[in-house]
Amino acid sequence: MKLRLIDVSILVAYLVLMLMIGWYMRKKASQDKESYLMGGKKLPWYMLGLSDASDMFDISGTMWMVALCFVYGLKSIWIPWLWPVFNQVFNMMFLAKWLRRSNADTGAEWLATRFGTIGKNVKASHNVTVAFALIGCLGFLAYGFIGLGKFIEIFVPWNMIEAYVPFHIAPQYVAHFYGIIFTLFAMFYSILGGMHSIVLGDVIKYAIMTVGCIAIAVIAMMNLHGHGGHTLNVPHGWADPFFGLHLNMDWSHIVPAANQKIKDDGFGLFGIFFMMMLFKGVFASWAGPAPNYDMQKMLSTQSPKDASKMTGFVSIMLLPVRYSMVIGLTVLALLYYNQLDLAAPGGGTDFERILPGAINQFLPVGILGIVLTGLLGAFMGTFSGTLNAAQAYVVNDIYLKYINPNAPTKIIIYMNYLVGVVVVVLGVTLGFFAKDVNSILQWIVGGLYGGYIAANVLKWYWWRFNANGFFWGMASGIASALLLPYVKIWFPSVFFNLDLYNWPMLFVISIIGCIAGTYAAPPTDIEVLKKFYRTVRPWGFWKPVHELVVADDASFIGNKRFKLDMFNVVLGVIAQLCFTILPMYFILWMKLPLLITIGLIAVIMLILKKTWWDKLEN
Repeated sequence: MKLRLIDVSILVAYLVLMLMIGWYMRKKASQDKESYLMGGKKLPWYMLGLSDASDMFDISGTMWMVALCFVYGLKSIWIPWLWPVFNQVFNMMFLAKWLRRSNADTGAEWLATRFGTIGKNVKASHNVTVAFALIGCLGFLAYGFIGLGKFIEIFVPWNMIEAYVPFHIAPQYVAHFYGIIFTLFAMFYSILGGMHSIVLGDVIKYAIMTVGCIAIAVIAMMNLHGHGGHTLNVPHGWADPFFGLHLNMDWSHIVPAANQKIKDDGFGLFGIFFMMMLFKGVFASWAGPAPNYDMQKMLSTQSPKDASKMTGFVSIMLLPVRYSMVIGLTVLALLYYNQLDLAAPGGGTDFERILPGAINQFLPVGILGIVLTGLLGAFMGTFSGTLNAAQAYVVNDIYLKYINPNAPTKIIIYMNYLVGVVVVVLGVTLGFFAKDVNSILQWIVGGLYGGYIAANVLKWYWWRFNANGFFWGMASGIASALLLPYVKIWFPSVFFNLDLYNWPMLFVISIIGCIAGTYAAPPTDIEVLKKFYRTVRPWGFWKPVHELVVADDASFIGNKRFKLDMFNVVLGVIAQLCFTILPMYFILWMKLPLLITIGLIAVIMLILKKTWWDKLEN
């Protein structure tokens, strides 16, 4: 174990600070429901944006990205489109302000502005959204829990503390034990202080993380370019972000296990993989933010204009800093690969161990403590943000809606405490059944979100779509996603191992549910549609409703920004990719690509100043 007293002291000081923040913020958070869950909708957009970026800088995702960067090189910048990461650009350009105009507290509550509040179909659409949100939150809690345990296991080998633990733990559950310990800290400060403590904690964590990432980048550059310089031993094409139909990257004579990872991942036909990511990603982005911490931060902004600014701020604050760490640790791992222990507990090579292994092996005392603290804070931030979203759905959309609508503030706060504890227990329990970070990630983005997308695209852009269609579209998609892992076992020759390739089937099933459900019930009440169209002002297939609104108010002007929004989206996605690859070119010191990237960012930002920022409205 390489940790020294100063490293441990930095970590302990941070944990104590988080507990103090939770305790200090508890009174402010307990003023009312909105203050607890959404910071009273008074927090500045840049603080919420920094918090959102901080929540996305999680341990599990960063471990996964470092493993991808090691194996796939600069082509790894495309693989996070699985989420898809460019949904932030769609949110930034138009969807965030559409969402915020509802003034709702959760995604399920937002549905009342679209479908109304009366009728069994409306109730069913509300309930299925709550179910999806909770399944997604539990999945992300398990995802973060697994990554945290694997991370800590590198720094604190079990044989160092086994003698001090009064019970036996099987080797495969050591990571889970560590995960439980640090989960308790995250649970304490987030449950007590609500959104106020979460945002403040995220800002502190981001500052620590930035220092750590810059330190890693400097150390990587010194090792790569100092003392006469070194050459990275990588396959042909590793340093090229562009690709053809096939990946054509052969690690046979360098790290043979990397070839096996490419095969296991199913990314060999990279061109087809990319097209599937793009196809799925565009629809997922049109669907708007999923009901998780990202949506809660948008709904917590002071105005629709601030919601747009917040989401635009996220990519700028997140990507250059995060990828400085990703490429920095990748460079160190490539230079000194033989010094890393990447053996998986069950045999084979676990490339997700590169991040903790490289940090433990190559960072000096002090810097090690800062980076370790920042990454633990990253887990706590993501965990607490997801927990806050789950609390919002259970308390706001179940307890207050169906059980105790007139509950006083004190009871609401106590319910949030109770729900927080129960959700954490369920998320941790789920983490015991997941194989690894990548497996649960693939199920969430390839399976579960296949059931979400169709219904949530149609709700924005098609006036005839109703609550019954929403329910059956969501229910059929979610049920298919939940059954998919078992069906793949029963019929292995029919389904793909990679859930992304099964996504079109889930999407089609969900669309059938949407269309059949929509025409099996009458349209949404016309007054609800007119109010939604006037308030949210979407573009899309709204002509019949538009004509009725204009008949009531001849001065009303519909949203004609579709072409401009799509133009801005294309520019935004290019800029997002540039922010991603910028630190990679810098640390590898690829001068011409670096200058081109900086030039592209400057030009795009000047254009978006005129086509987006100057045109923002509430």
